[in-house]
This record gives sequence, C-alpha cells and structure tokens, in this order.
Amino acid sequence: MAISRLLIANRGEIALRIHRAAHEMGIETVAVHSTADADAMHVRLADHAVCIGPPPASESYLNTAAIIAAAEISGADALHPGYGFMSENAQFAEIVEAHGIVWIGPKPEHIRTMGDKVEAKRTAGALGLPLVPGSDGAVSDPAEAARIAEEIGYPVIIKAASGGGGRGMKVCNSADQLETLMKQAGSEAKAAFGDDTVYLEKYLGNPRHIEFQVFGDGKGNAIHLGERDCSLQRRHQKVLEEAPSPVISPEERARMGGIVAKAMADMGYRGAGTIEFLWENGEFYFIEMNTRLQVEHPVTEAITGVDLVREQIRIADGKPLSVSQDEIEFKGHAIECRINAEDPWTFAPSPGLVTAYHAPGGMHVRVDSGLYAGYRIPPYYDSMIAKLIVYGRTREGCIMRLRRALEEMVVEGVKTSIPLHQALLHQPDVLNGSYSIKWLEEWLAAREA
Repeated sequence: MAISRLLIANRGEIALRIHRAAHEMGIETVAVHSTADADAMHVRLADHAVCIGPPPASESYLNTAAIIAAAEISGADALHPGYGFMSENAQFAEIVEAHGIVWIGPKPEHIRTMGDKVEAKRTAGALGLPLVPGSDGAVSDPAEAARIAEEIGYPVIIKAASGGGGRGMKVCNSADQLETLMKQAGSEAKAAFGDDTVYLEKYLGNPRHIEFQVFGDGKGNAIHLGERDCSLQRRHQKVLEEAPSPVISPEERARMGGIVAKAMADMGYRGAGTIEFLWENGEFYFIEMNTRLQVEHPVTEAITGVDLVREQIRIADGKPLSVSQDEIEFKGHAIECRINAEDPWTFAPSPGLVTAYHAPGGMHVRVDSGLYAGYRIPPYYDSMIAKLIVYGRTREGCIMRLRRALEEMVVEGVKTSIPLHQALLHQPDVLNGSYSIKWLEEWLAAREA
C-alpha cells in the first residue's frame, strides 16, 4: 500500500522539510502543533493541521496519546517523527505500528538497542566497528573501575549509559579522583535521565567528531553516503557542519564507509541512521549511533544529490534503496550553519517577534527555515530557527559563498548566531580545517579573556 497521507510529528524547519519532500512525492501532509505553533509555516502549508496541546513539549510534541489521536482523526497512514522529540523513542514507534500506521524510521528494536549507550557499544563491537578502549558495559564497583582505568590509561571519561548533551560525563585524570567522579556522574545521570548507570572510556585528548550517514532497506542491504565533520561544537552541541571532512582522504572514506555499510546490512537496519565517531591520529572510535535523520543531513544531500527524506519515505513504504553504493558520487563541498535565536556570544536564548526577515539566495545557497516577518519565535523549544547550507565545487569556494550568504541574511527583532558564524569563517584554523571538538570552546574562552 502506497503512503498517501503523512503526519509530521515535529515542528520548525524539519517539519517544513518533511512537508516539502512529501508534497514532491504527491503525498498529503498533516501538521500537528501546540497552541504556541498555530502560526508556524509548516502548519500554514500542510494539507491538514491538528492542535495537540498547550506549549510545553511534554503536553504536545511528547504526548503519545495526542499524536496517535491526531493521526487517527486525520486519516494519516504514515508518521514521520523528524529529529528530537519522539524520533528515538522505541516505545512510541511500536505504538505507531500497533495502530497500523507506517513508522518512517528504523525498526523499534534497533532504536532501543542504539539508544542504550552500553548496549550500542556492545552491538557496534560485534558488528566490527572500531571502539574507544573502555569498560565492557556498565561499571558500579570502584575497584573494578580502577582496574579498567589502569589498563586503558588515564585520563579516562566516565559516561552515563542513558546520557546525552554532556550530562553525566566526567573526565578523570588520576586514580584518587575516580570514585568521587563516578558518584558525581551517577547522581547527575540519575537526576537527568532516571538512570545512574555509568561506564568508562579512554579520554581522547584532541579528537574530531566525524559521522557517517548510512541507509538500509531493512532487508539486508545498506549503503553509506560519506562522512560529515561536526567538530565545531559548544557544550556538545554542533554549531557548524561540513561534508566532506577536511581531514579524511577518499581512501579512508571508502574503507570506513564500507565498514559501516556492512555493519548496517548485517544488522538488517532500515531507513536513515548516523554512526558517530571520534577521530584522532587517523583512527576512528565509535561513540554512538543516531537512529534518525540528523539536523545536518542537508550537507550530505548537497555533495551526493540524494534526497534523504524522500529516501526515508520510500523505504518505509517498502521500496528498495533508490541508489546503489557504486552510483553514489561525492562532488564538491558543503557547509551548514545552524542559525539560532540567541545572543551570538553569551548564547542566551532570544525568542520574540521577527520584525524583518530576508533569506539569502543565489547559486547553491539553501535555507531551511520556517521564519517570516511577523512570526513570533516561541520560548518553549530549541533555539534553532534556520539552517543555512551552501555548496561549492571546492571548500574554499564554499566558504567564500557562505560568507556572502551570511552577509545577505537578515533576521531582525531577535538576536541570532549569524555574527558568530561570520567571525568563525575568518579564523585561520577554520579556514584551513585544522580544528577539533575542543577548538570552539577554547576560542570563545580566549575571546572573552
């Protein structure tokens, strides 16, 4: 049965992105929204709209009963969760499928496996992915932790098994700190995620964050679409992403891409996924897998020409992959800037009324955003309001085009991160691609000093 009406269980630019892909495929869309998003662009453009609750996400975008009810009321036969919110909630995926609605995402068991960091690491190792040296699973006994830390060598990092966003993480430089930091990480994780389980890993001094985009058909076939470099981060949040990485050779890409594609084929993975690695001194170390579409997926689309959202919908509809590995060509360079409604230097959120808006244009300039003049950015959700994606035949050409596009972009009435991106694109380390996951925080700290 072909999908004919798709419910978009998300908001903002990703909801608009999914709506556009669906309409290009001749599929009707259903927007769900909180009362705060009644005037959002995706709600205005969708064929049908259903209000699912008040502004807090817990009462709207995270409200399973309200979303399922909206799907049934609107007659939706498929549901796309976007990213964030319910996108990596295995139980929600199971409930969607139990109601006879097509879940546009991976199999629920794969979401569950990869959502547990300890289980994900174990599975990745079994699938042949290179791992960061560390504990084989959770560690609760301080003596056992001390033995493992001694074996892999200090510094080590203590991580929450259910964690994310940097919470429940502690770097330990010596044996005398270990027990105290384990307790701190455990209690932080308990408070944030309801789970105090922690594990140990070797702490890498100055790595890059490099991730591979994968796609599986759920029937044992899988491909990779190259890597993205997401090393420019602040507090574990990505700020700017590029593809391909300035430090990965075509040979390394083919070798590592082959490893990740085989792992996904062996797993029977379905749909879009991203396998994230730390990379240091030519070595890849698996950190986690995101069983969903990524915010930064447009840079991969730019260099491969593959529409990832369209591919997600096709695969969920039971169709085969539209491209084979040998048909994928990596051409040129793409960079994405996340434009947030926040102070560019203090990062304090800046919601409010957009009094003027102008999107940049020109060859190979893409803006994913639901902004318009007169739109009020609500204070209840993530501060990202737009993504500016620019493509060039070379990295240098891409940077020059991106500088020009940032100059053209106008968002008035609120503060945005545009000045931060403009400053970054004049830094020698960014221009020559020699940055790590620590670079941005160190640069910001030096700028304040």
